[in-house]
Amino acid sequence: MSENEIKSQISQYEDQITKIEEEASKKEAAAEQEVEAEYNPKISSLKSNFSSEQNKLNEAISKSEEWVAKRKELSLTVKNMNKEQSMLIKEKNKTLKNNLKEIGLDKKTQIKAIKGKLKPLRKELSLIEKAYSQDI
Repeated sequence: MSENEIKSQISQYEDQITKIEEEASKKEAAAEQEVEAEYNPKISSLKSNFSSEQNKLNEAISKSEEWVAKRKELSLTVKNMNKEQSMLIKEKNKTLKNNLKEIGLDKKTQIKAIKGKLKPLRKELSLIEKAYSQDI
């Protein structure tokens, strides 16, 4: 292989690495958007409902005896909604973490394979350049 051919191959491999990194970045952004699109409306809805139910709970507490049954019912609703919200947030974070980890592993695998091809080419190029400089 000539020096120019090797340089060309190195450039092509480096371009492939850049392309893989860009694709991984796009995939990460898409994964984040997908997870947020799935979970954020649910979380927002729950937050809105939670706030409303919390206000009702406070009113029930102030009317104590008259509202004892209502207070118990709303307390349970708020508790369950709070648990569900916490669960959804944890699930969202776990899903996003897993998606990003998978994308990162895929990126590393692809880059490692290309770097394995680059190393012998760079070594060969170095030898050619060394031989060329000795000829001069």
